[in-house]
Amino acid sequence: MKTVERTCAIAYSINLLGDKWSLLILRDVILHKKSRFKEFTSSKENIATNILTNRLNFLVEEGFLELLDPKGFKKNKQYIATERAISALPIIMELYLFSIHSIKESVLNPSQIEVKTQILSDRKGFETGRKKEYVEFVETLRNPK
Repeated sequence: MKTVERTCAIAYSINLLGDKWSLLILRDVILHKKSRFKEFTSSKENIATNILTNRLNFLVEEGFLELLDPKGFKKNKQYIATERAISALPIIMELYLFSIHSIKESVLNPSQIEVKTQILSDRKGFETGRKKEYVEFVETLRNPK
């Protein structure tokens, strides 16, 4: 990805997260607790594996994701969100709120309908709860019983 001189915060943010896939990958990591390559390929958006590989590598290089067991076998690699990624959750939620009323509920699955209901009824509570759930999830990955 082309490096942008840091003269404008919005331009810099778009350089980092403005492509089609980065925020969707972060959504899957933080909100859906996906951590493995195969889990990302099962998302409804059908990201091509070569693009997914490139975006995951970029997000690791830029400090949004961290690899658990980076020296392990390819199948065992797990990606977890860093504090930097978690700080992008409000951006993901704003994009969600910007467009959710344009999507027919008939195309949403039960999980998506539940998320919609939660965000629209208590946005701040949803954000706080999801951050807490994600931190707990990462702890179970770091320290399996």
